[in-house]
Amino acid sequence: MVLKTKLSWGLGFLFAIIFALVTFSSYHIQRLSVESGNILKDNYDSITYAEKMFYALDDMNIAAIGILRNESREENQRKFESGKAEFEKDLKAENSNITEVNEKEYVETLKTDYTVFLGVYNEIVKTGGTKDRLFAELTPVYEKMRHSINNIDEVNMQAVSRKSQLTIKDSANIVHIMVVIGTLSVLLAFAYLWYFPVYISTTLSYLSDKMRGLLKNLDIVSDMKTTDESLIILESINLIEKKLGIVENDSHENG
Repeated sequence: MVLKTKLSWGLGFLFAIIFALVTFSSYHIQRLSVESGNILKDNYDSITYAEKMFYALDDMNIAAIGILRNESREENQRKFESGKAEFEKDLKAENSNITEVNEKEYVETLKTDYTVFLGVYNEIVKTGGTKDRLFAELTPVYEKMRHSINNIDEVNMQAVSRKSQLTIKDSANIVHIMVVIGTLSVLLAFAYLWYFPVYISTTLSYLSDKMRGLLKNLDIVSDMKTTDESLIILESINLIEKKLGIVENDSHENG
């Protein structure tokens, strides 16, 4: 294998090491980022739905109590319907976004209590009812619904915390792998950088010594003072060419 080919292979090897390290690092960092976002997205969505349901439920409860107290009946009914629309939208979204253990049970309990809550409200609107009885029925179911929503929120918050810790652990593992690969790459690159200069230097030193010996055998006087092997080789070739030229001219003249 000629020197040029060896150098080309060596430089190609260094480039391959750098490219592989950059590619590995970029791929795993990007993959970790995407996976972390996808894993936590559903939990963050459920937390958002729970927060919105809290506000909507409070609006409905306040409106129902206002109707019980005969305070702005039409306005409170509009407020209740607005809260009802928001609550049902978020409840439906949460029902389609169940990802954690026990989350489905919490949602089903919330749906059941919500049906009871609507029944109490409808009785309030239709009959006016006995305030003490209806208020006693409204408050417990309202508290049960808040408890279910809080459970949904809590189970997703715990999942976010747990998955975040796993993500941190995965990140640490990837960093360790990258350190190992980086160390191996540096060692291989160092071996290459050590081998080729030594190889080239040894070759040039050998050739320069041979050229000096050849000059001596041909009785060619050289006043070269340089220690640069490549210059020694080039100058020796020039001197040999001149010597051979002289010998060749003498041969022609004698002939």
